[in-house]
Amino acid sequence: MPHRIRVRGSTLTLIQGNIVEMHADAIVNAANEALVGGGGVDGAIHEAGGPRILEECRTLGACRPGSAVVTTAGNLAAQYILHAVGPAYGYHELPADLLRSAYQTCLDLAEQYQLASIAFPSLSTGAFGYPLNEAATIALRTILAHLTHPTSLKQVTMVLFDRTAYQVHVRELERLLSRPEAEPPNSPAG
Repeated sequence: MPHRIRVRGSTLTLIQGNIVEMHADAIVNAANEALVGGGGVDGAIHEAGGPRILEECRTLGACRPGSAVVTTAGNLAAQYILHAVGPAYGYHELPADLLRSAYQTCLDLAEQYQLASIAFPSLSTGAFGYPLNEAATIALRTILAHLTHPTSLKQVTMVLFDRTAYQVHVRELERLLSRPEAEPPNSPAG
């Protein structure tokens, strides 16, 4: 069952599901630096979206951790794919800053393209090994902070692949909202 909250004029929804089945203006891909496809979310998006996505990625070159690039969505029910590169935990320095930046870059691109909806996976928590609890905190704080300001986004969805990831995100969202004086959602601290 989806978990929804309203933030100003926007809705943040947490669901368990498959991101390639989402209908949104943009779907965020948990990409690698080379933008060549891979496993997990990245592989699923490339497979479901078709070869056009990889062809566009090849023209872009590489993407550094903490950043994101845009392609069309191929066969997916979206206008764009935002290929976000999160940090590999234990490998990149300042992983929390890089993870926050990957989410924020996608949100900034959504504003640049005047998108009304975006769907995120849990970045860096698969093959890149980022601890799920910490990654959920960073993702949700970044999204909540963004939604407290004027935004084109009306719907932000976190699509969590399994029940554990969904439960961790719901629990962390409730914790953040229950302690706004100690840890305001619009705080950049991680």
